[in-house]
Order: sequence, then C-alpha cells, then structure tokens
Amino acid sequence: MKGFYVLLLVLLLSFGCVNNISDNKSNNNKSNNNSHKILYNNSYNSSYNKSIPQSEVYNMRIYSPEFNDNSMIPKKFTCQGQDINPQLLFEDIPENAKTLVLIMDDPDAPMGTWVHWVLFNIPSDVTGIPEDSVPDNAVQGLNSWSKNNYGGPCPPSGTHRYFFKLYAIDTELALDDTATKKDVEQAMQGHIIEKAEYVGLYKKE
Repeated sequence: MKGFYVLLLVLLLSFGCVNNISDNKSNNNKSNNNSHKILYNNSYNSSYNKSIPQSEVYNMRIYSPEFNDNSMIPKKFTCQGQDINPQLLFEDIPENAKTLVLIMDDPDAPMGTWVHWVLFNIPSDVTGIPEDSVPDNAVQGLNSWSKNNYGGPCPPSGTHRYFFKLYAIDTELALDDTATKKDVEQAMQGHIIEKAEYVGLYKKE
C-alpha cells in the first residue's frame, strides 16, 4: 500500500512538471509572436513613411479664372484666336522664395514635349499674371519656336494637354533671354522650394 502512494506521488509530480514546461513554451511562443508583430509593424511604418515624398505635398497654387483645371482652354488663348496668354493667379507662395519660374509645355506633341512659354526671375511678390502680359523684371526664355514670348496651344491633331508649371525657388537665375526650358530646369536644380501645376486642354476646331 505504501508503494502505491509513492507511485501516485511520483506520477502527480511528473504531470505538474510537464504542464509547467508546456505553459512556458506557450508563453515563449506568444512572446516571440508578439515581438515579430512589433518588428513587422515598425518596419512597415518606417518603409511607409519613407515612401511618401514630402516634397510632393504642395500648398502653393496656380490657376486661371479663364478655364478650370483639366478643361478646355478658350480659343482666344490659342493659335486659332488671339494667341495671348490667359490670366494666371498664384496663391500661397512660400515666404522664403526669392523668385518664381513659369513653364508651359505640351507633352503630347508628336515630336516630343513642345515648349510654349518660359518665364523666370519673376519677383516672388507677384500674385499672378494678367492676360497678355509679362510681370515687370521677369525674363522670357526661348520657346520651341525659338521666340521669347507666349505661344498658344496649336495641336496638329487630337486633344493635347498644356501644363502650366509654377516653381518657387530660393535664388535668382543667372540666365538671359537665350535660355531654354532645359537651361532653366538645370539652373533650378537644388533651389526648388515648391511646385504647382495647372492643366488646360485644347483641340483644334
């Protein structure tokens, strides 16, 4: 009888040890799983934050009261009309901007992007450009017609997009009226504070 109790005690102790070991393994597994989740989340958040190009979050605006964004430009401002620039308005120009740059181009041209207007060293306190005008002290570079002026939309066929791109930069560009769009873009590198775009469409009647 004594031997039976001793055997029972040994079995009970053994069972308790097995349960403790099992519980410890379970807790360790939960801890490891949680650690993996935390590491994964941190890694995900880090990569997600890095994937957001902060320079692409803009406050500055460019727009025209003559037409809505991504809508048809009135004939008046094209080669089939008076071929003069539309009124453009600027808002929320950065306080640390020294000058502004305006480029208008057509990426849908059959021979590659066609440049319609290059305007730089616009004073940073300018809040817009009236119809058929150029701001004081601003310089007009060469467009794709090799002219120093605005050239209105004149697509050979189909509907083309015309991008009005406004840049706020922290310097004055050391360029003259022989500068092309490429020259201006190269000179702006490392000086762009903000950029804004407005798109007009046109199809010949």
